[in-house]
Parts: sequence; C-alpha cells; structure tokens
Amino acid sequence: MSEKKIYRCETQGTRVDEFLRDKIPALVGKTDGLNSKIRRLIVAGEVRVNGKQIRRPAYTLNRGDRVEFALDAGKFFAEKEVNDIAFELTEKDVLFEDDVIIVVNKPAFFPTESTFQESRDNLQAAVIRYLWAKNPSLRNPPYVGIMHRLDRETSGVILFSKSRSVNKALHDMFENHTVHKVYRAVCADPYAADSRFRKNIGKENAFPPPNFQVDNFLARISKKSDRAKWGAVKEADGGLWAHTDFRVALRRKLVKSAEELLSGGGIDALGIDAMPKTGRTHQIRVHLAGLGLPILGDTLYGGTPWTRIMLHALSLIFPHPVTGEMMSVNAPLPPDFI
Repeated sequence: MSEKKIYRCETQGTRVDEFLRDKIPALVGKTDGLNSKIRRLIVAGEVRVNGKQIRRPAYTLNRGDRVEFALDAGKFFAEKEVNDIAFELTEKDVLFEDDVIIVVNKPAFFPTESTFQESRDNLQAAVIRYLWAKNPSLRNPPYVGIMHRLDRETSGVILFSKSRSVNKALHDMFENHTVHKVYRAVCADPYAADSRFRKNIGKENAFPPPNFQVDNFLARISKKSDRAKWGAVKEADGGLWAHTDFRVALRRKLVKSAEELLSGGGIDALGIDAMPKTGRTHQIRVHLAGLGLPILGDTLYGGTPWTRIMLHALSLIFPHPVTGEMMSVNAPLPPDFI
C-alpha cells in the first residue's frame, strides 16, 4: 500500500531527484540502484512540489519547498524479468575517451544503469569494469557518471563522465539542449502498405515529406499500474514541450535473416533520422507513432512486431566540457538497420 510522505527542503538550489535520493533510502532500506527508480517516480508524476506535479528530475527546489510523494515499497522494488544480453565493454565499443569523458556504443537489450534487481548487469557497471581493467592498481572502482540514458532496446552513442569535475558542464549541456543528437528509426513504409500512396512518391504531397517536424506537449497517459506509455497532453494538464526534427534517409527492403532475403520476404521500410531538440521520455517513438509511422518492433505504440524496437542513437555533437571544442561522435548502424 502506498504511503504519502511529506518533507520540507532545507537547502536552496537542490535538484528534486537529489533530494529524493537523500530521503528514500531510509524508507526502503536500500541505497543501491536508486537512480533509475527515482527518475521513473518523478517522470510518472508521483512527486509534487508545493502541490504542483513535477515531472522533471532536474527541477530545482527552493528552501522551504514542500515535497510530497506516495511510495509503495513493494512496487518500488518490483522489477520485471528480462532477457538481457551478456556484455563486456572492449576497445572496439569505445567511440571516444580522454581523461574526463568516455563515449561508448551501447548494445541493444542491455540497460543503461543499475536497477533493484542486484544480479542484473548494466552499461554503467560494464564501463566501470572496463576502466578498472585498464588501471588495476586502483584501490577503488573508477568513477563513472551517467549524463543521459538510452532505453534498454535502443543501441548507439552514449556518454559518461570519468570525473565529477565536468558533471556540471555536461549536465548543463544536456539540460539546455546544446547537445545535437541524431537517431535512426526504422518504420514500415506507408507506400508499401497502401498502393494509393505510391503515385505520390517524389511529389510535393508525398507522405512523409523529405523533412518534417513534430512540436507538441507530452506526458504519461497510461494508468500507474499499467506499462508506462506517453502521449500528447496539453501543457495545462501537465504536458512537457517536446520538439523533434525528422528527415527521410532512405527506403529499402528490410529482412530479419538471410533466409528471409533469399525467399523474397521482408518488409518495405523507411530509415528516418530523428533530431530531438528536447529529451522527453519515449519522445521519438511517440512523435512518429502520432504520424502513423510507429517504429518497427515498438508494439507499445502500434509498431509491427520485429526483432527489437528499431531505434539507434547515431551521433552526438557537443562542446567538450573542458576545451569547448566541438566533438562529433558517431556509432555505426547495426547490421540489421537501414
């Protein structure tokens, strides 16, 4: 059963997720693996500040703010069983590294960070193991800070800090959207599904056009007890602004296996590059599904069942947190992508 908890913030300028990280361990008797759970608690709308629903983990509290949330310890610890891959980070997976940051190519079916299921591996832990193996003389595990996240089934570029000294610069970079992200999504081609569209290929009224964008407000639309699902919600009702630019990269037949290719099977697909200007939960997935272009494998949003959710973080372009030099780091497309 959920219990309502109410606290007063005693320190000016504390982030709400940091505030909860200070309070929740005493309530659940655990300190490990809290980050992702606290973030989900906030994004799900379970936290209120001065009576107002807050969905942004980086929301800054003022001294005296009244913070309240409902916590069911049993559900908070609950973790669905998943079939994660076994993964060890090697040099070929490292896209860039220097003294303060490391950028790696995340595989699909591998969580970014720890959960309450202690035996479950994750990418942050894999990066720590990799760095410690490079410098085994260290008495304690090397520091690895999470700056942003990719969903478990999403592959591609992800950045970690190696020094707390650059965390503020990196946090501000993501918070202020000065990072340019490019994702490759694969969707079923609407021209293949309905021959009425085929006559419009290459014409001005073709759908989707070569370049398009979605600009709206998003929030969770599913019940608290159901699988988390986001959708368009008015700002007045708690929706957060979300903007994504898109471009059609190519059209091609996509197959799951060599046998399917030889048999002439597969699906006519679109490779669509997505450039999100904001970082809302499931943003690209929701924006494409709202246009009738759900990502292959994304059955939550109406996509055709596939080997996985076909979304890959293709590149990150960002100013280096120390030198200010513009960095462009790219992760090659997996072999099953177009």
